[in-house]
Amino acid sequence: MGLFIVRQYERLVVFRLGQFTGVREPGIRWLWPILENGTKTDLREFFSEIPRQTTITKDNAPIDIDFLVYMRVMDDRPEDTVLKVQNFQLAAQGLAMTTLRAVIGDITLDEVLSKRDEINLVLRSKLDEATEGWGVRVTRVEIREIDPPRDIQDAMNRQMAAERDRRATVTSAEGERQAQVTRAEGERQAAILQAEGERQATILEAEGRRQAAILNAEGFSIALERINAIAQTADARTMSLQYFDTLKELGSSESTKFIFPMEFTSMLQPLLSGFGQGAGGNGDGAADADQPTSTGTSS
Repeated sequence: MGLFIVRQYERLVVFRLGQFTGVREPGIRWLWPILENGTKTDLREFFSEIPRQTTITKDNAPIDIDFLVYMRVMDDRPEDTVLKVQNFQLAAQGLAMTTLRAVIGDITLDEVLSKRDEINLVLRSKLDEATEGWGVRVTRVEIREIDPPRDIQDAMNRQMAAERDRRATVTSAEGERQAQVTRAEGERQAAILQAEGERQATILEAEGRRQAAILNAEGFSIALERINAIAQTADARTMSLQYFDTLKELGSSESTKFIFPMEFTSMLQPLLSGFGQGAGGNGDGAADADQPTSTGTSS
């Protein structure tokens, strides 16, 4: 009946007597039967699965790759997908295969394995340049799997094992070095603390000895002052009796010779004078004590 229902995500490309006349927007559209016909174009994003392809890298390594290409028809050019290409989906799929071989042939195997995101961007850029003339925009490309040959996989596994061993050795050596540094730092800090403790102990000990010497000197000085004060009040006879006590202690020792200074007799003079006065009554007949002029030795 010439009646078309165009959905929101569709556009209707209209031909009159085989000639393109325009694009109809979503809604209920009526075309003249026999004279006009229309082709619907879907504007939604779709993906095309590229089957697994064997490509050769720059360093002549064969590798299997499969990926997905996401595309959508441009809103302002839906007629190009009808007028400029018979089946743009199959055309985009074939273009993606050839583009993949060209991109992989320019890079090495290591770059293929390590730069997947960069490969995706290059593929999308090249495909979009070609499909833009068809009114199709390539939105993104996603590589699913990359499979190198078995011998290359074995070599890569050995390389990864060697790399893990190397990293383990480096990590172990680094840990040992850090441990040695930590131990040396601890020993240094301990030595510093021990030396500081010994220094403080020496200072405290010297300070204690100084304080003890000061106290001993002060005590000895006070004792001398007290002895001197008491000696000032003692008479000559009392001192002479102390001298006789000293002689008595000397006589009880095992020594057979004694040397007395010449001043010793002068120390006894007050006591001898007292004895003489006691023997002479009121002072008559007082005896004079001899005063030796040189040291005497008795045995």
